[in-house]
Amino acid sequence: MKEEVIMAGFGGQGVMSIGQLLSYAGMKEEKEVSWMPSYGPEMRGGTANCTVIVSDEMIPSPLTDHPNSTIVMNRPSQDKFAPKVKEGGLVVTNSSLIDAEIERDDIDVIKVPANEMANELGSSRIANMVMLGAYLARKETVSLDTVKDSLENVLPKRHHDLIPMNKDALDSGFELGQ
Repeated sequence: MKEEVIMAGFGGQGVMSIGQLLSYAGMKEEKEVSWMPSYGPEMRGGTANCTVIVSDEMIPSPLTDHPNSTIVMNRPSQDKFAPKVKEGGLVVTNSSLIDAEIERDDIDVIKVPANEMANELGSSRIANMVMLGAYLARKETVSLDTVKDSLENVLPKRHHDLIPMNKDALDSGFELGQ
C-alpha cells in the first residue's frame, strides 16, 4: 500500500494540521510516512498545501505530481489539484465553499458540507477534521481510531480541551463518507 494525498486550502483552514495528524497516525501504525508542507506566499491568503505519503515500503521522494487523493478546502485548491489526481483516485471537496463541479468521471468525489457540519458541532475551526474523517471512510490509509488517538500528540497542549470536539468532527465526516 502506498497512498499519496495532497491537502490544500486557504492558510488558516488547518490543512497542515490534518496532514501532520495523518502522518503521525501512520507512524503509530508503523508505516513509512512523509509530510511535505508548502509555505511561501500562500500564507498571505492564497492556497496552502501539504503532501502526505503513507506506505508499507520506503518512500523514495516526499513529492508527487499525481496523488491518489486530494482533500480540498477551497475553490482555488480544487482547480489546482483535482485535475492531477490519478485515475481511480479520490477527491474530498468542501461543498460549503466550493460550488464548482469536478469535470471528471474517472475518480471518486465526496462532497462534504464541512463548514456547516463543523458549525453544528460547535466551531467552524474543525471543518478540517470533518474533511479528514470523510477521507478516512473511503481510504484505508490508517484507522480512524489511530487518528483519534494521535490528536493528543499532534495538537498543541493549549488546544487539548478541543480534542473531544475534534473526535466528534472526525466521526461525523467518517459517517458522511461511508
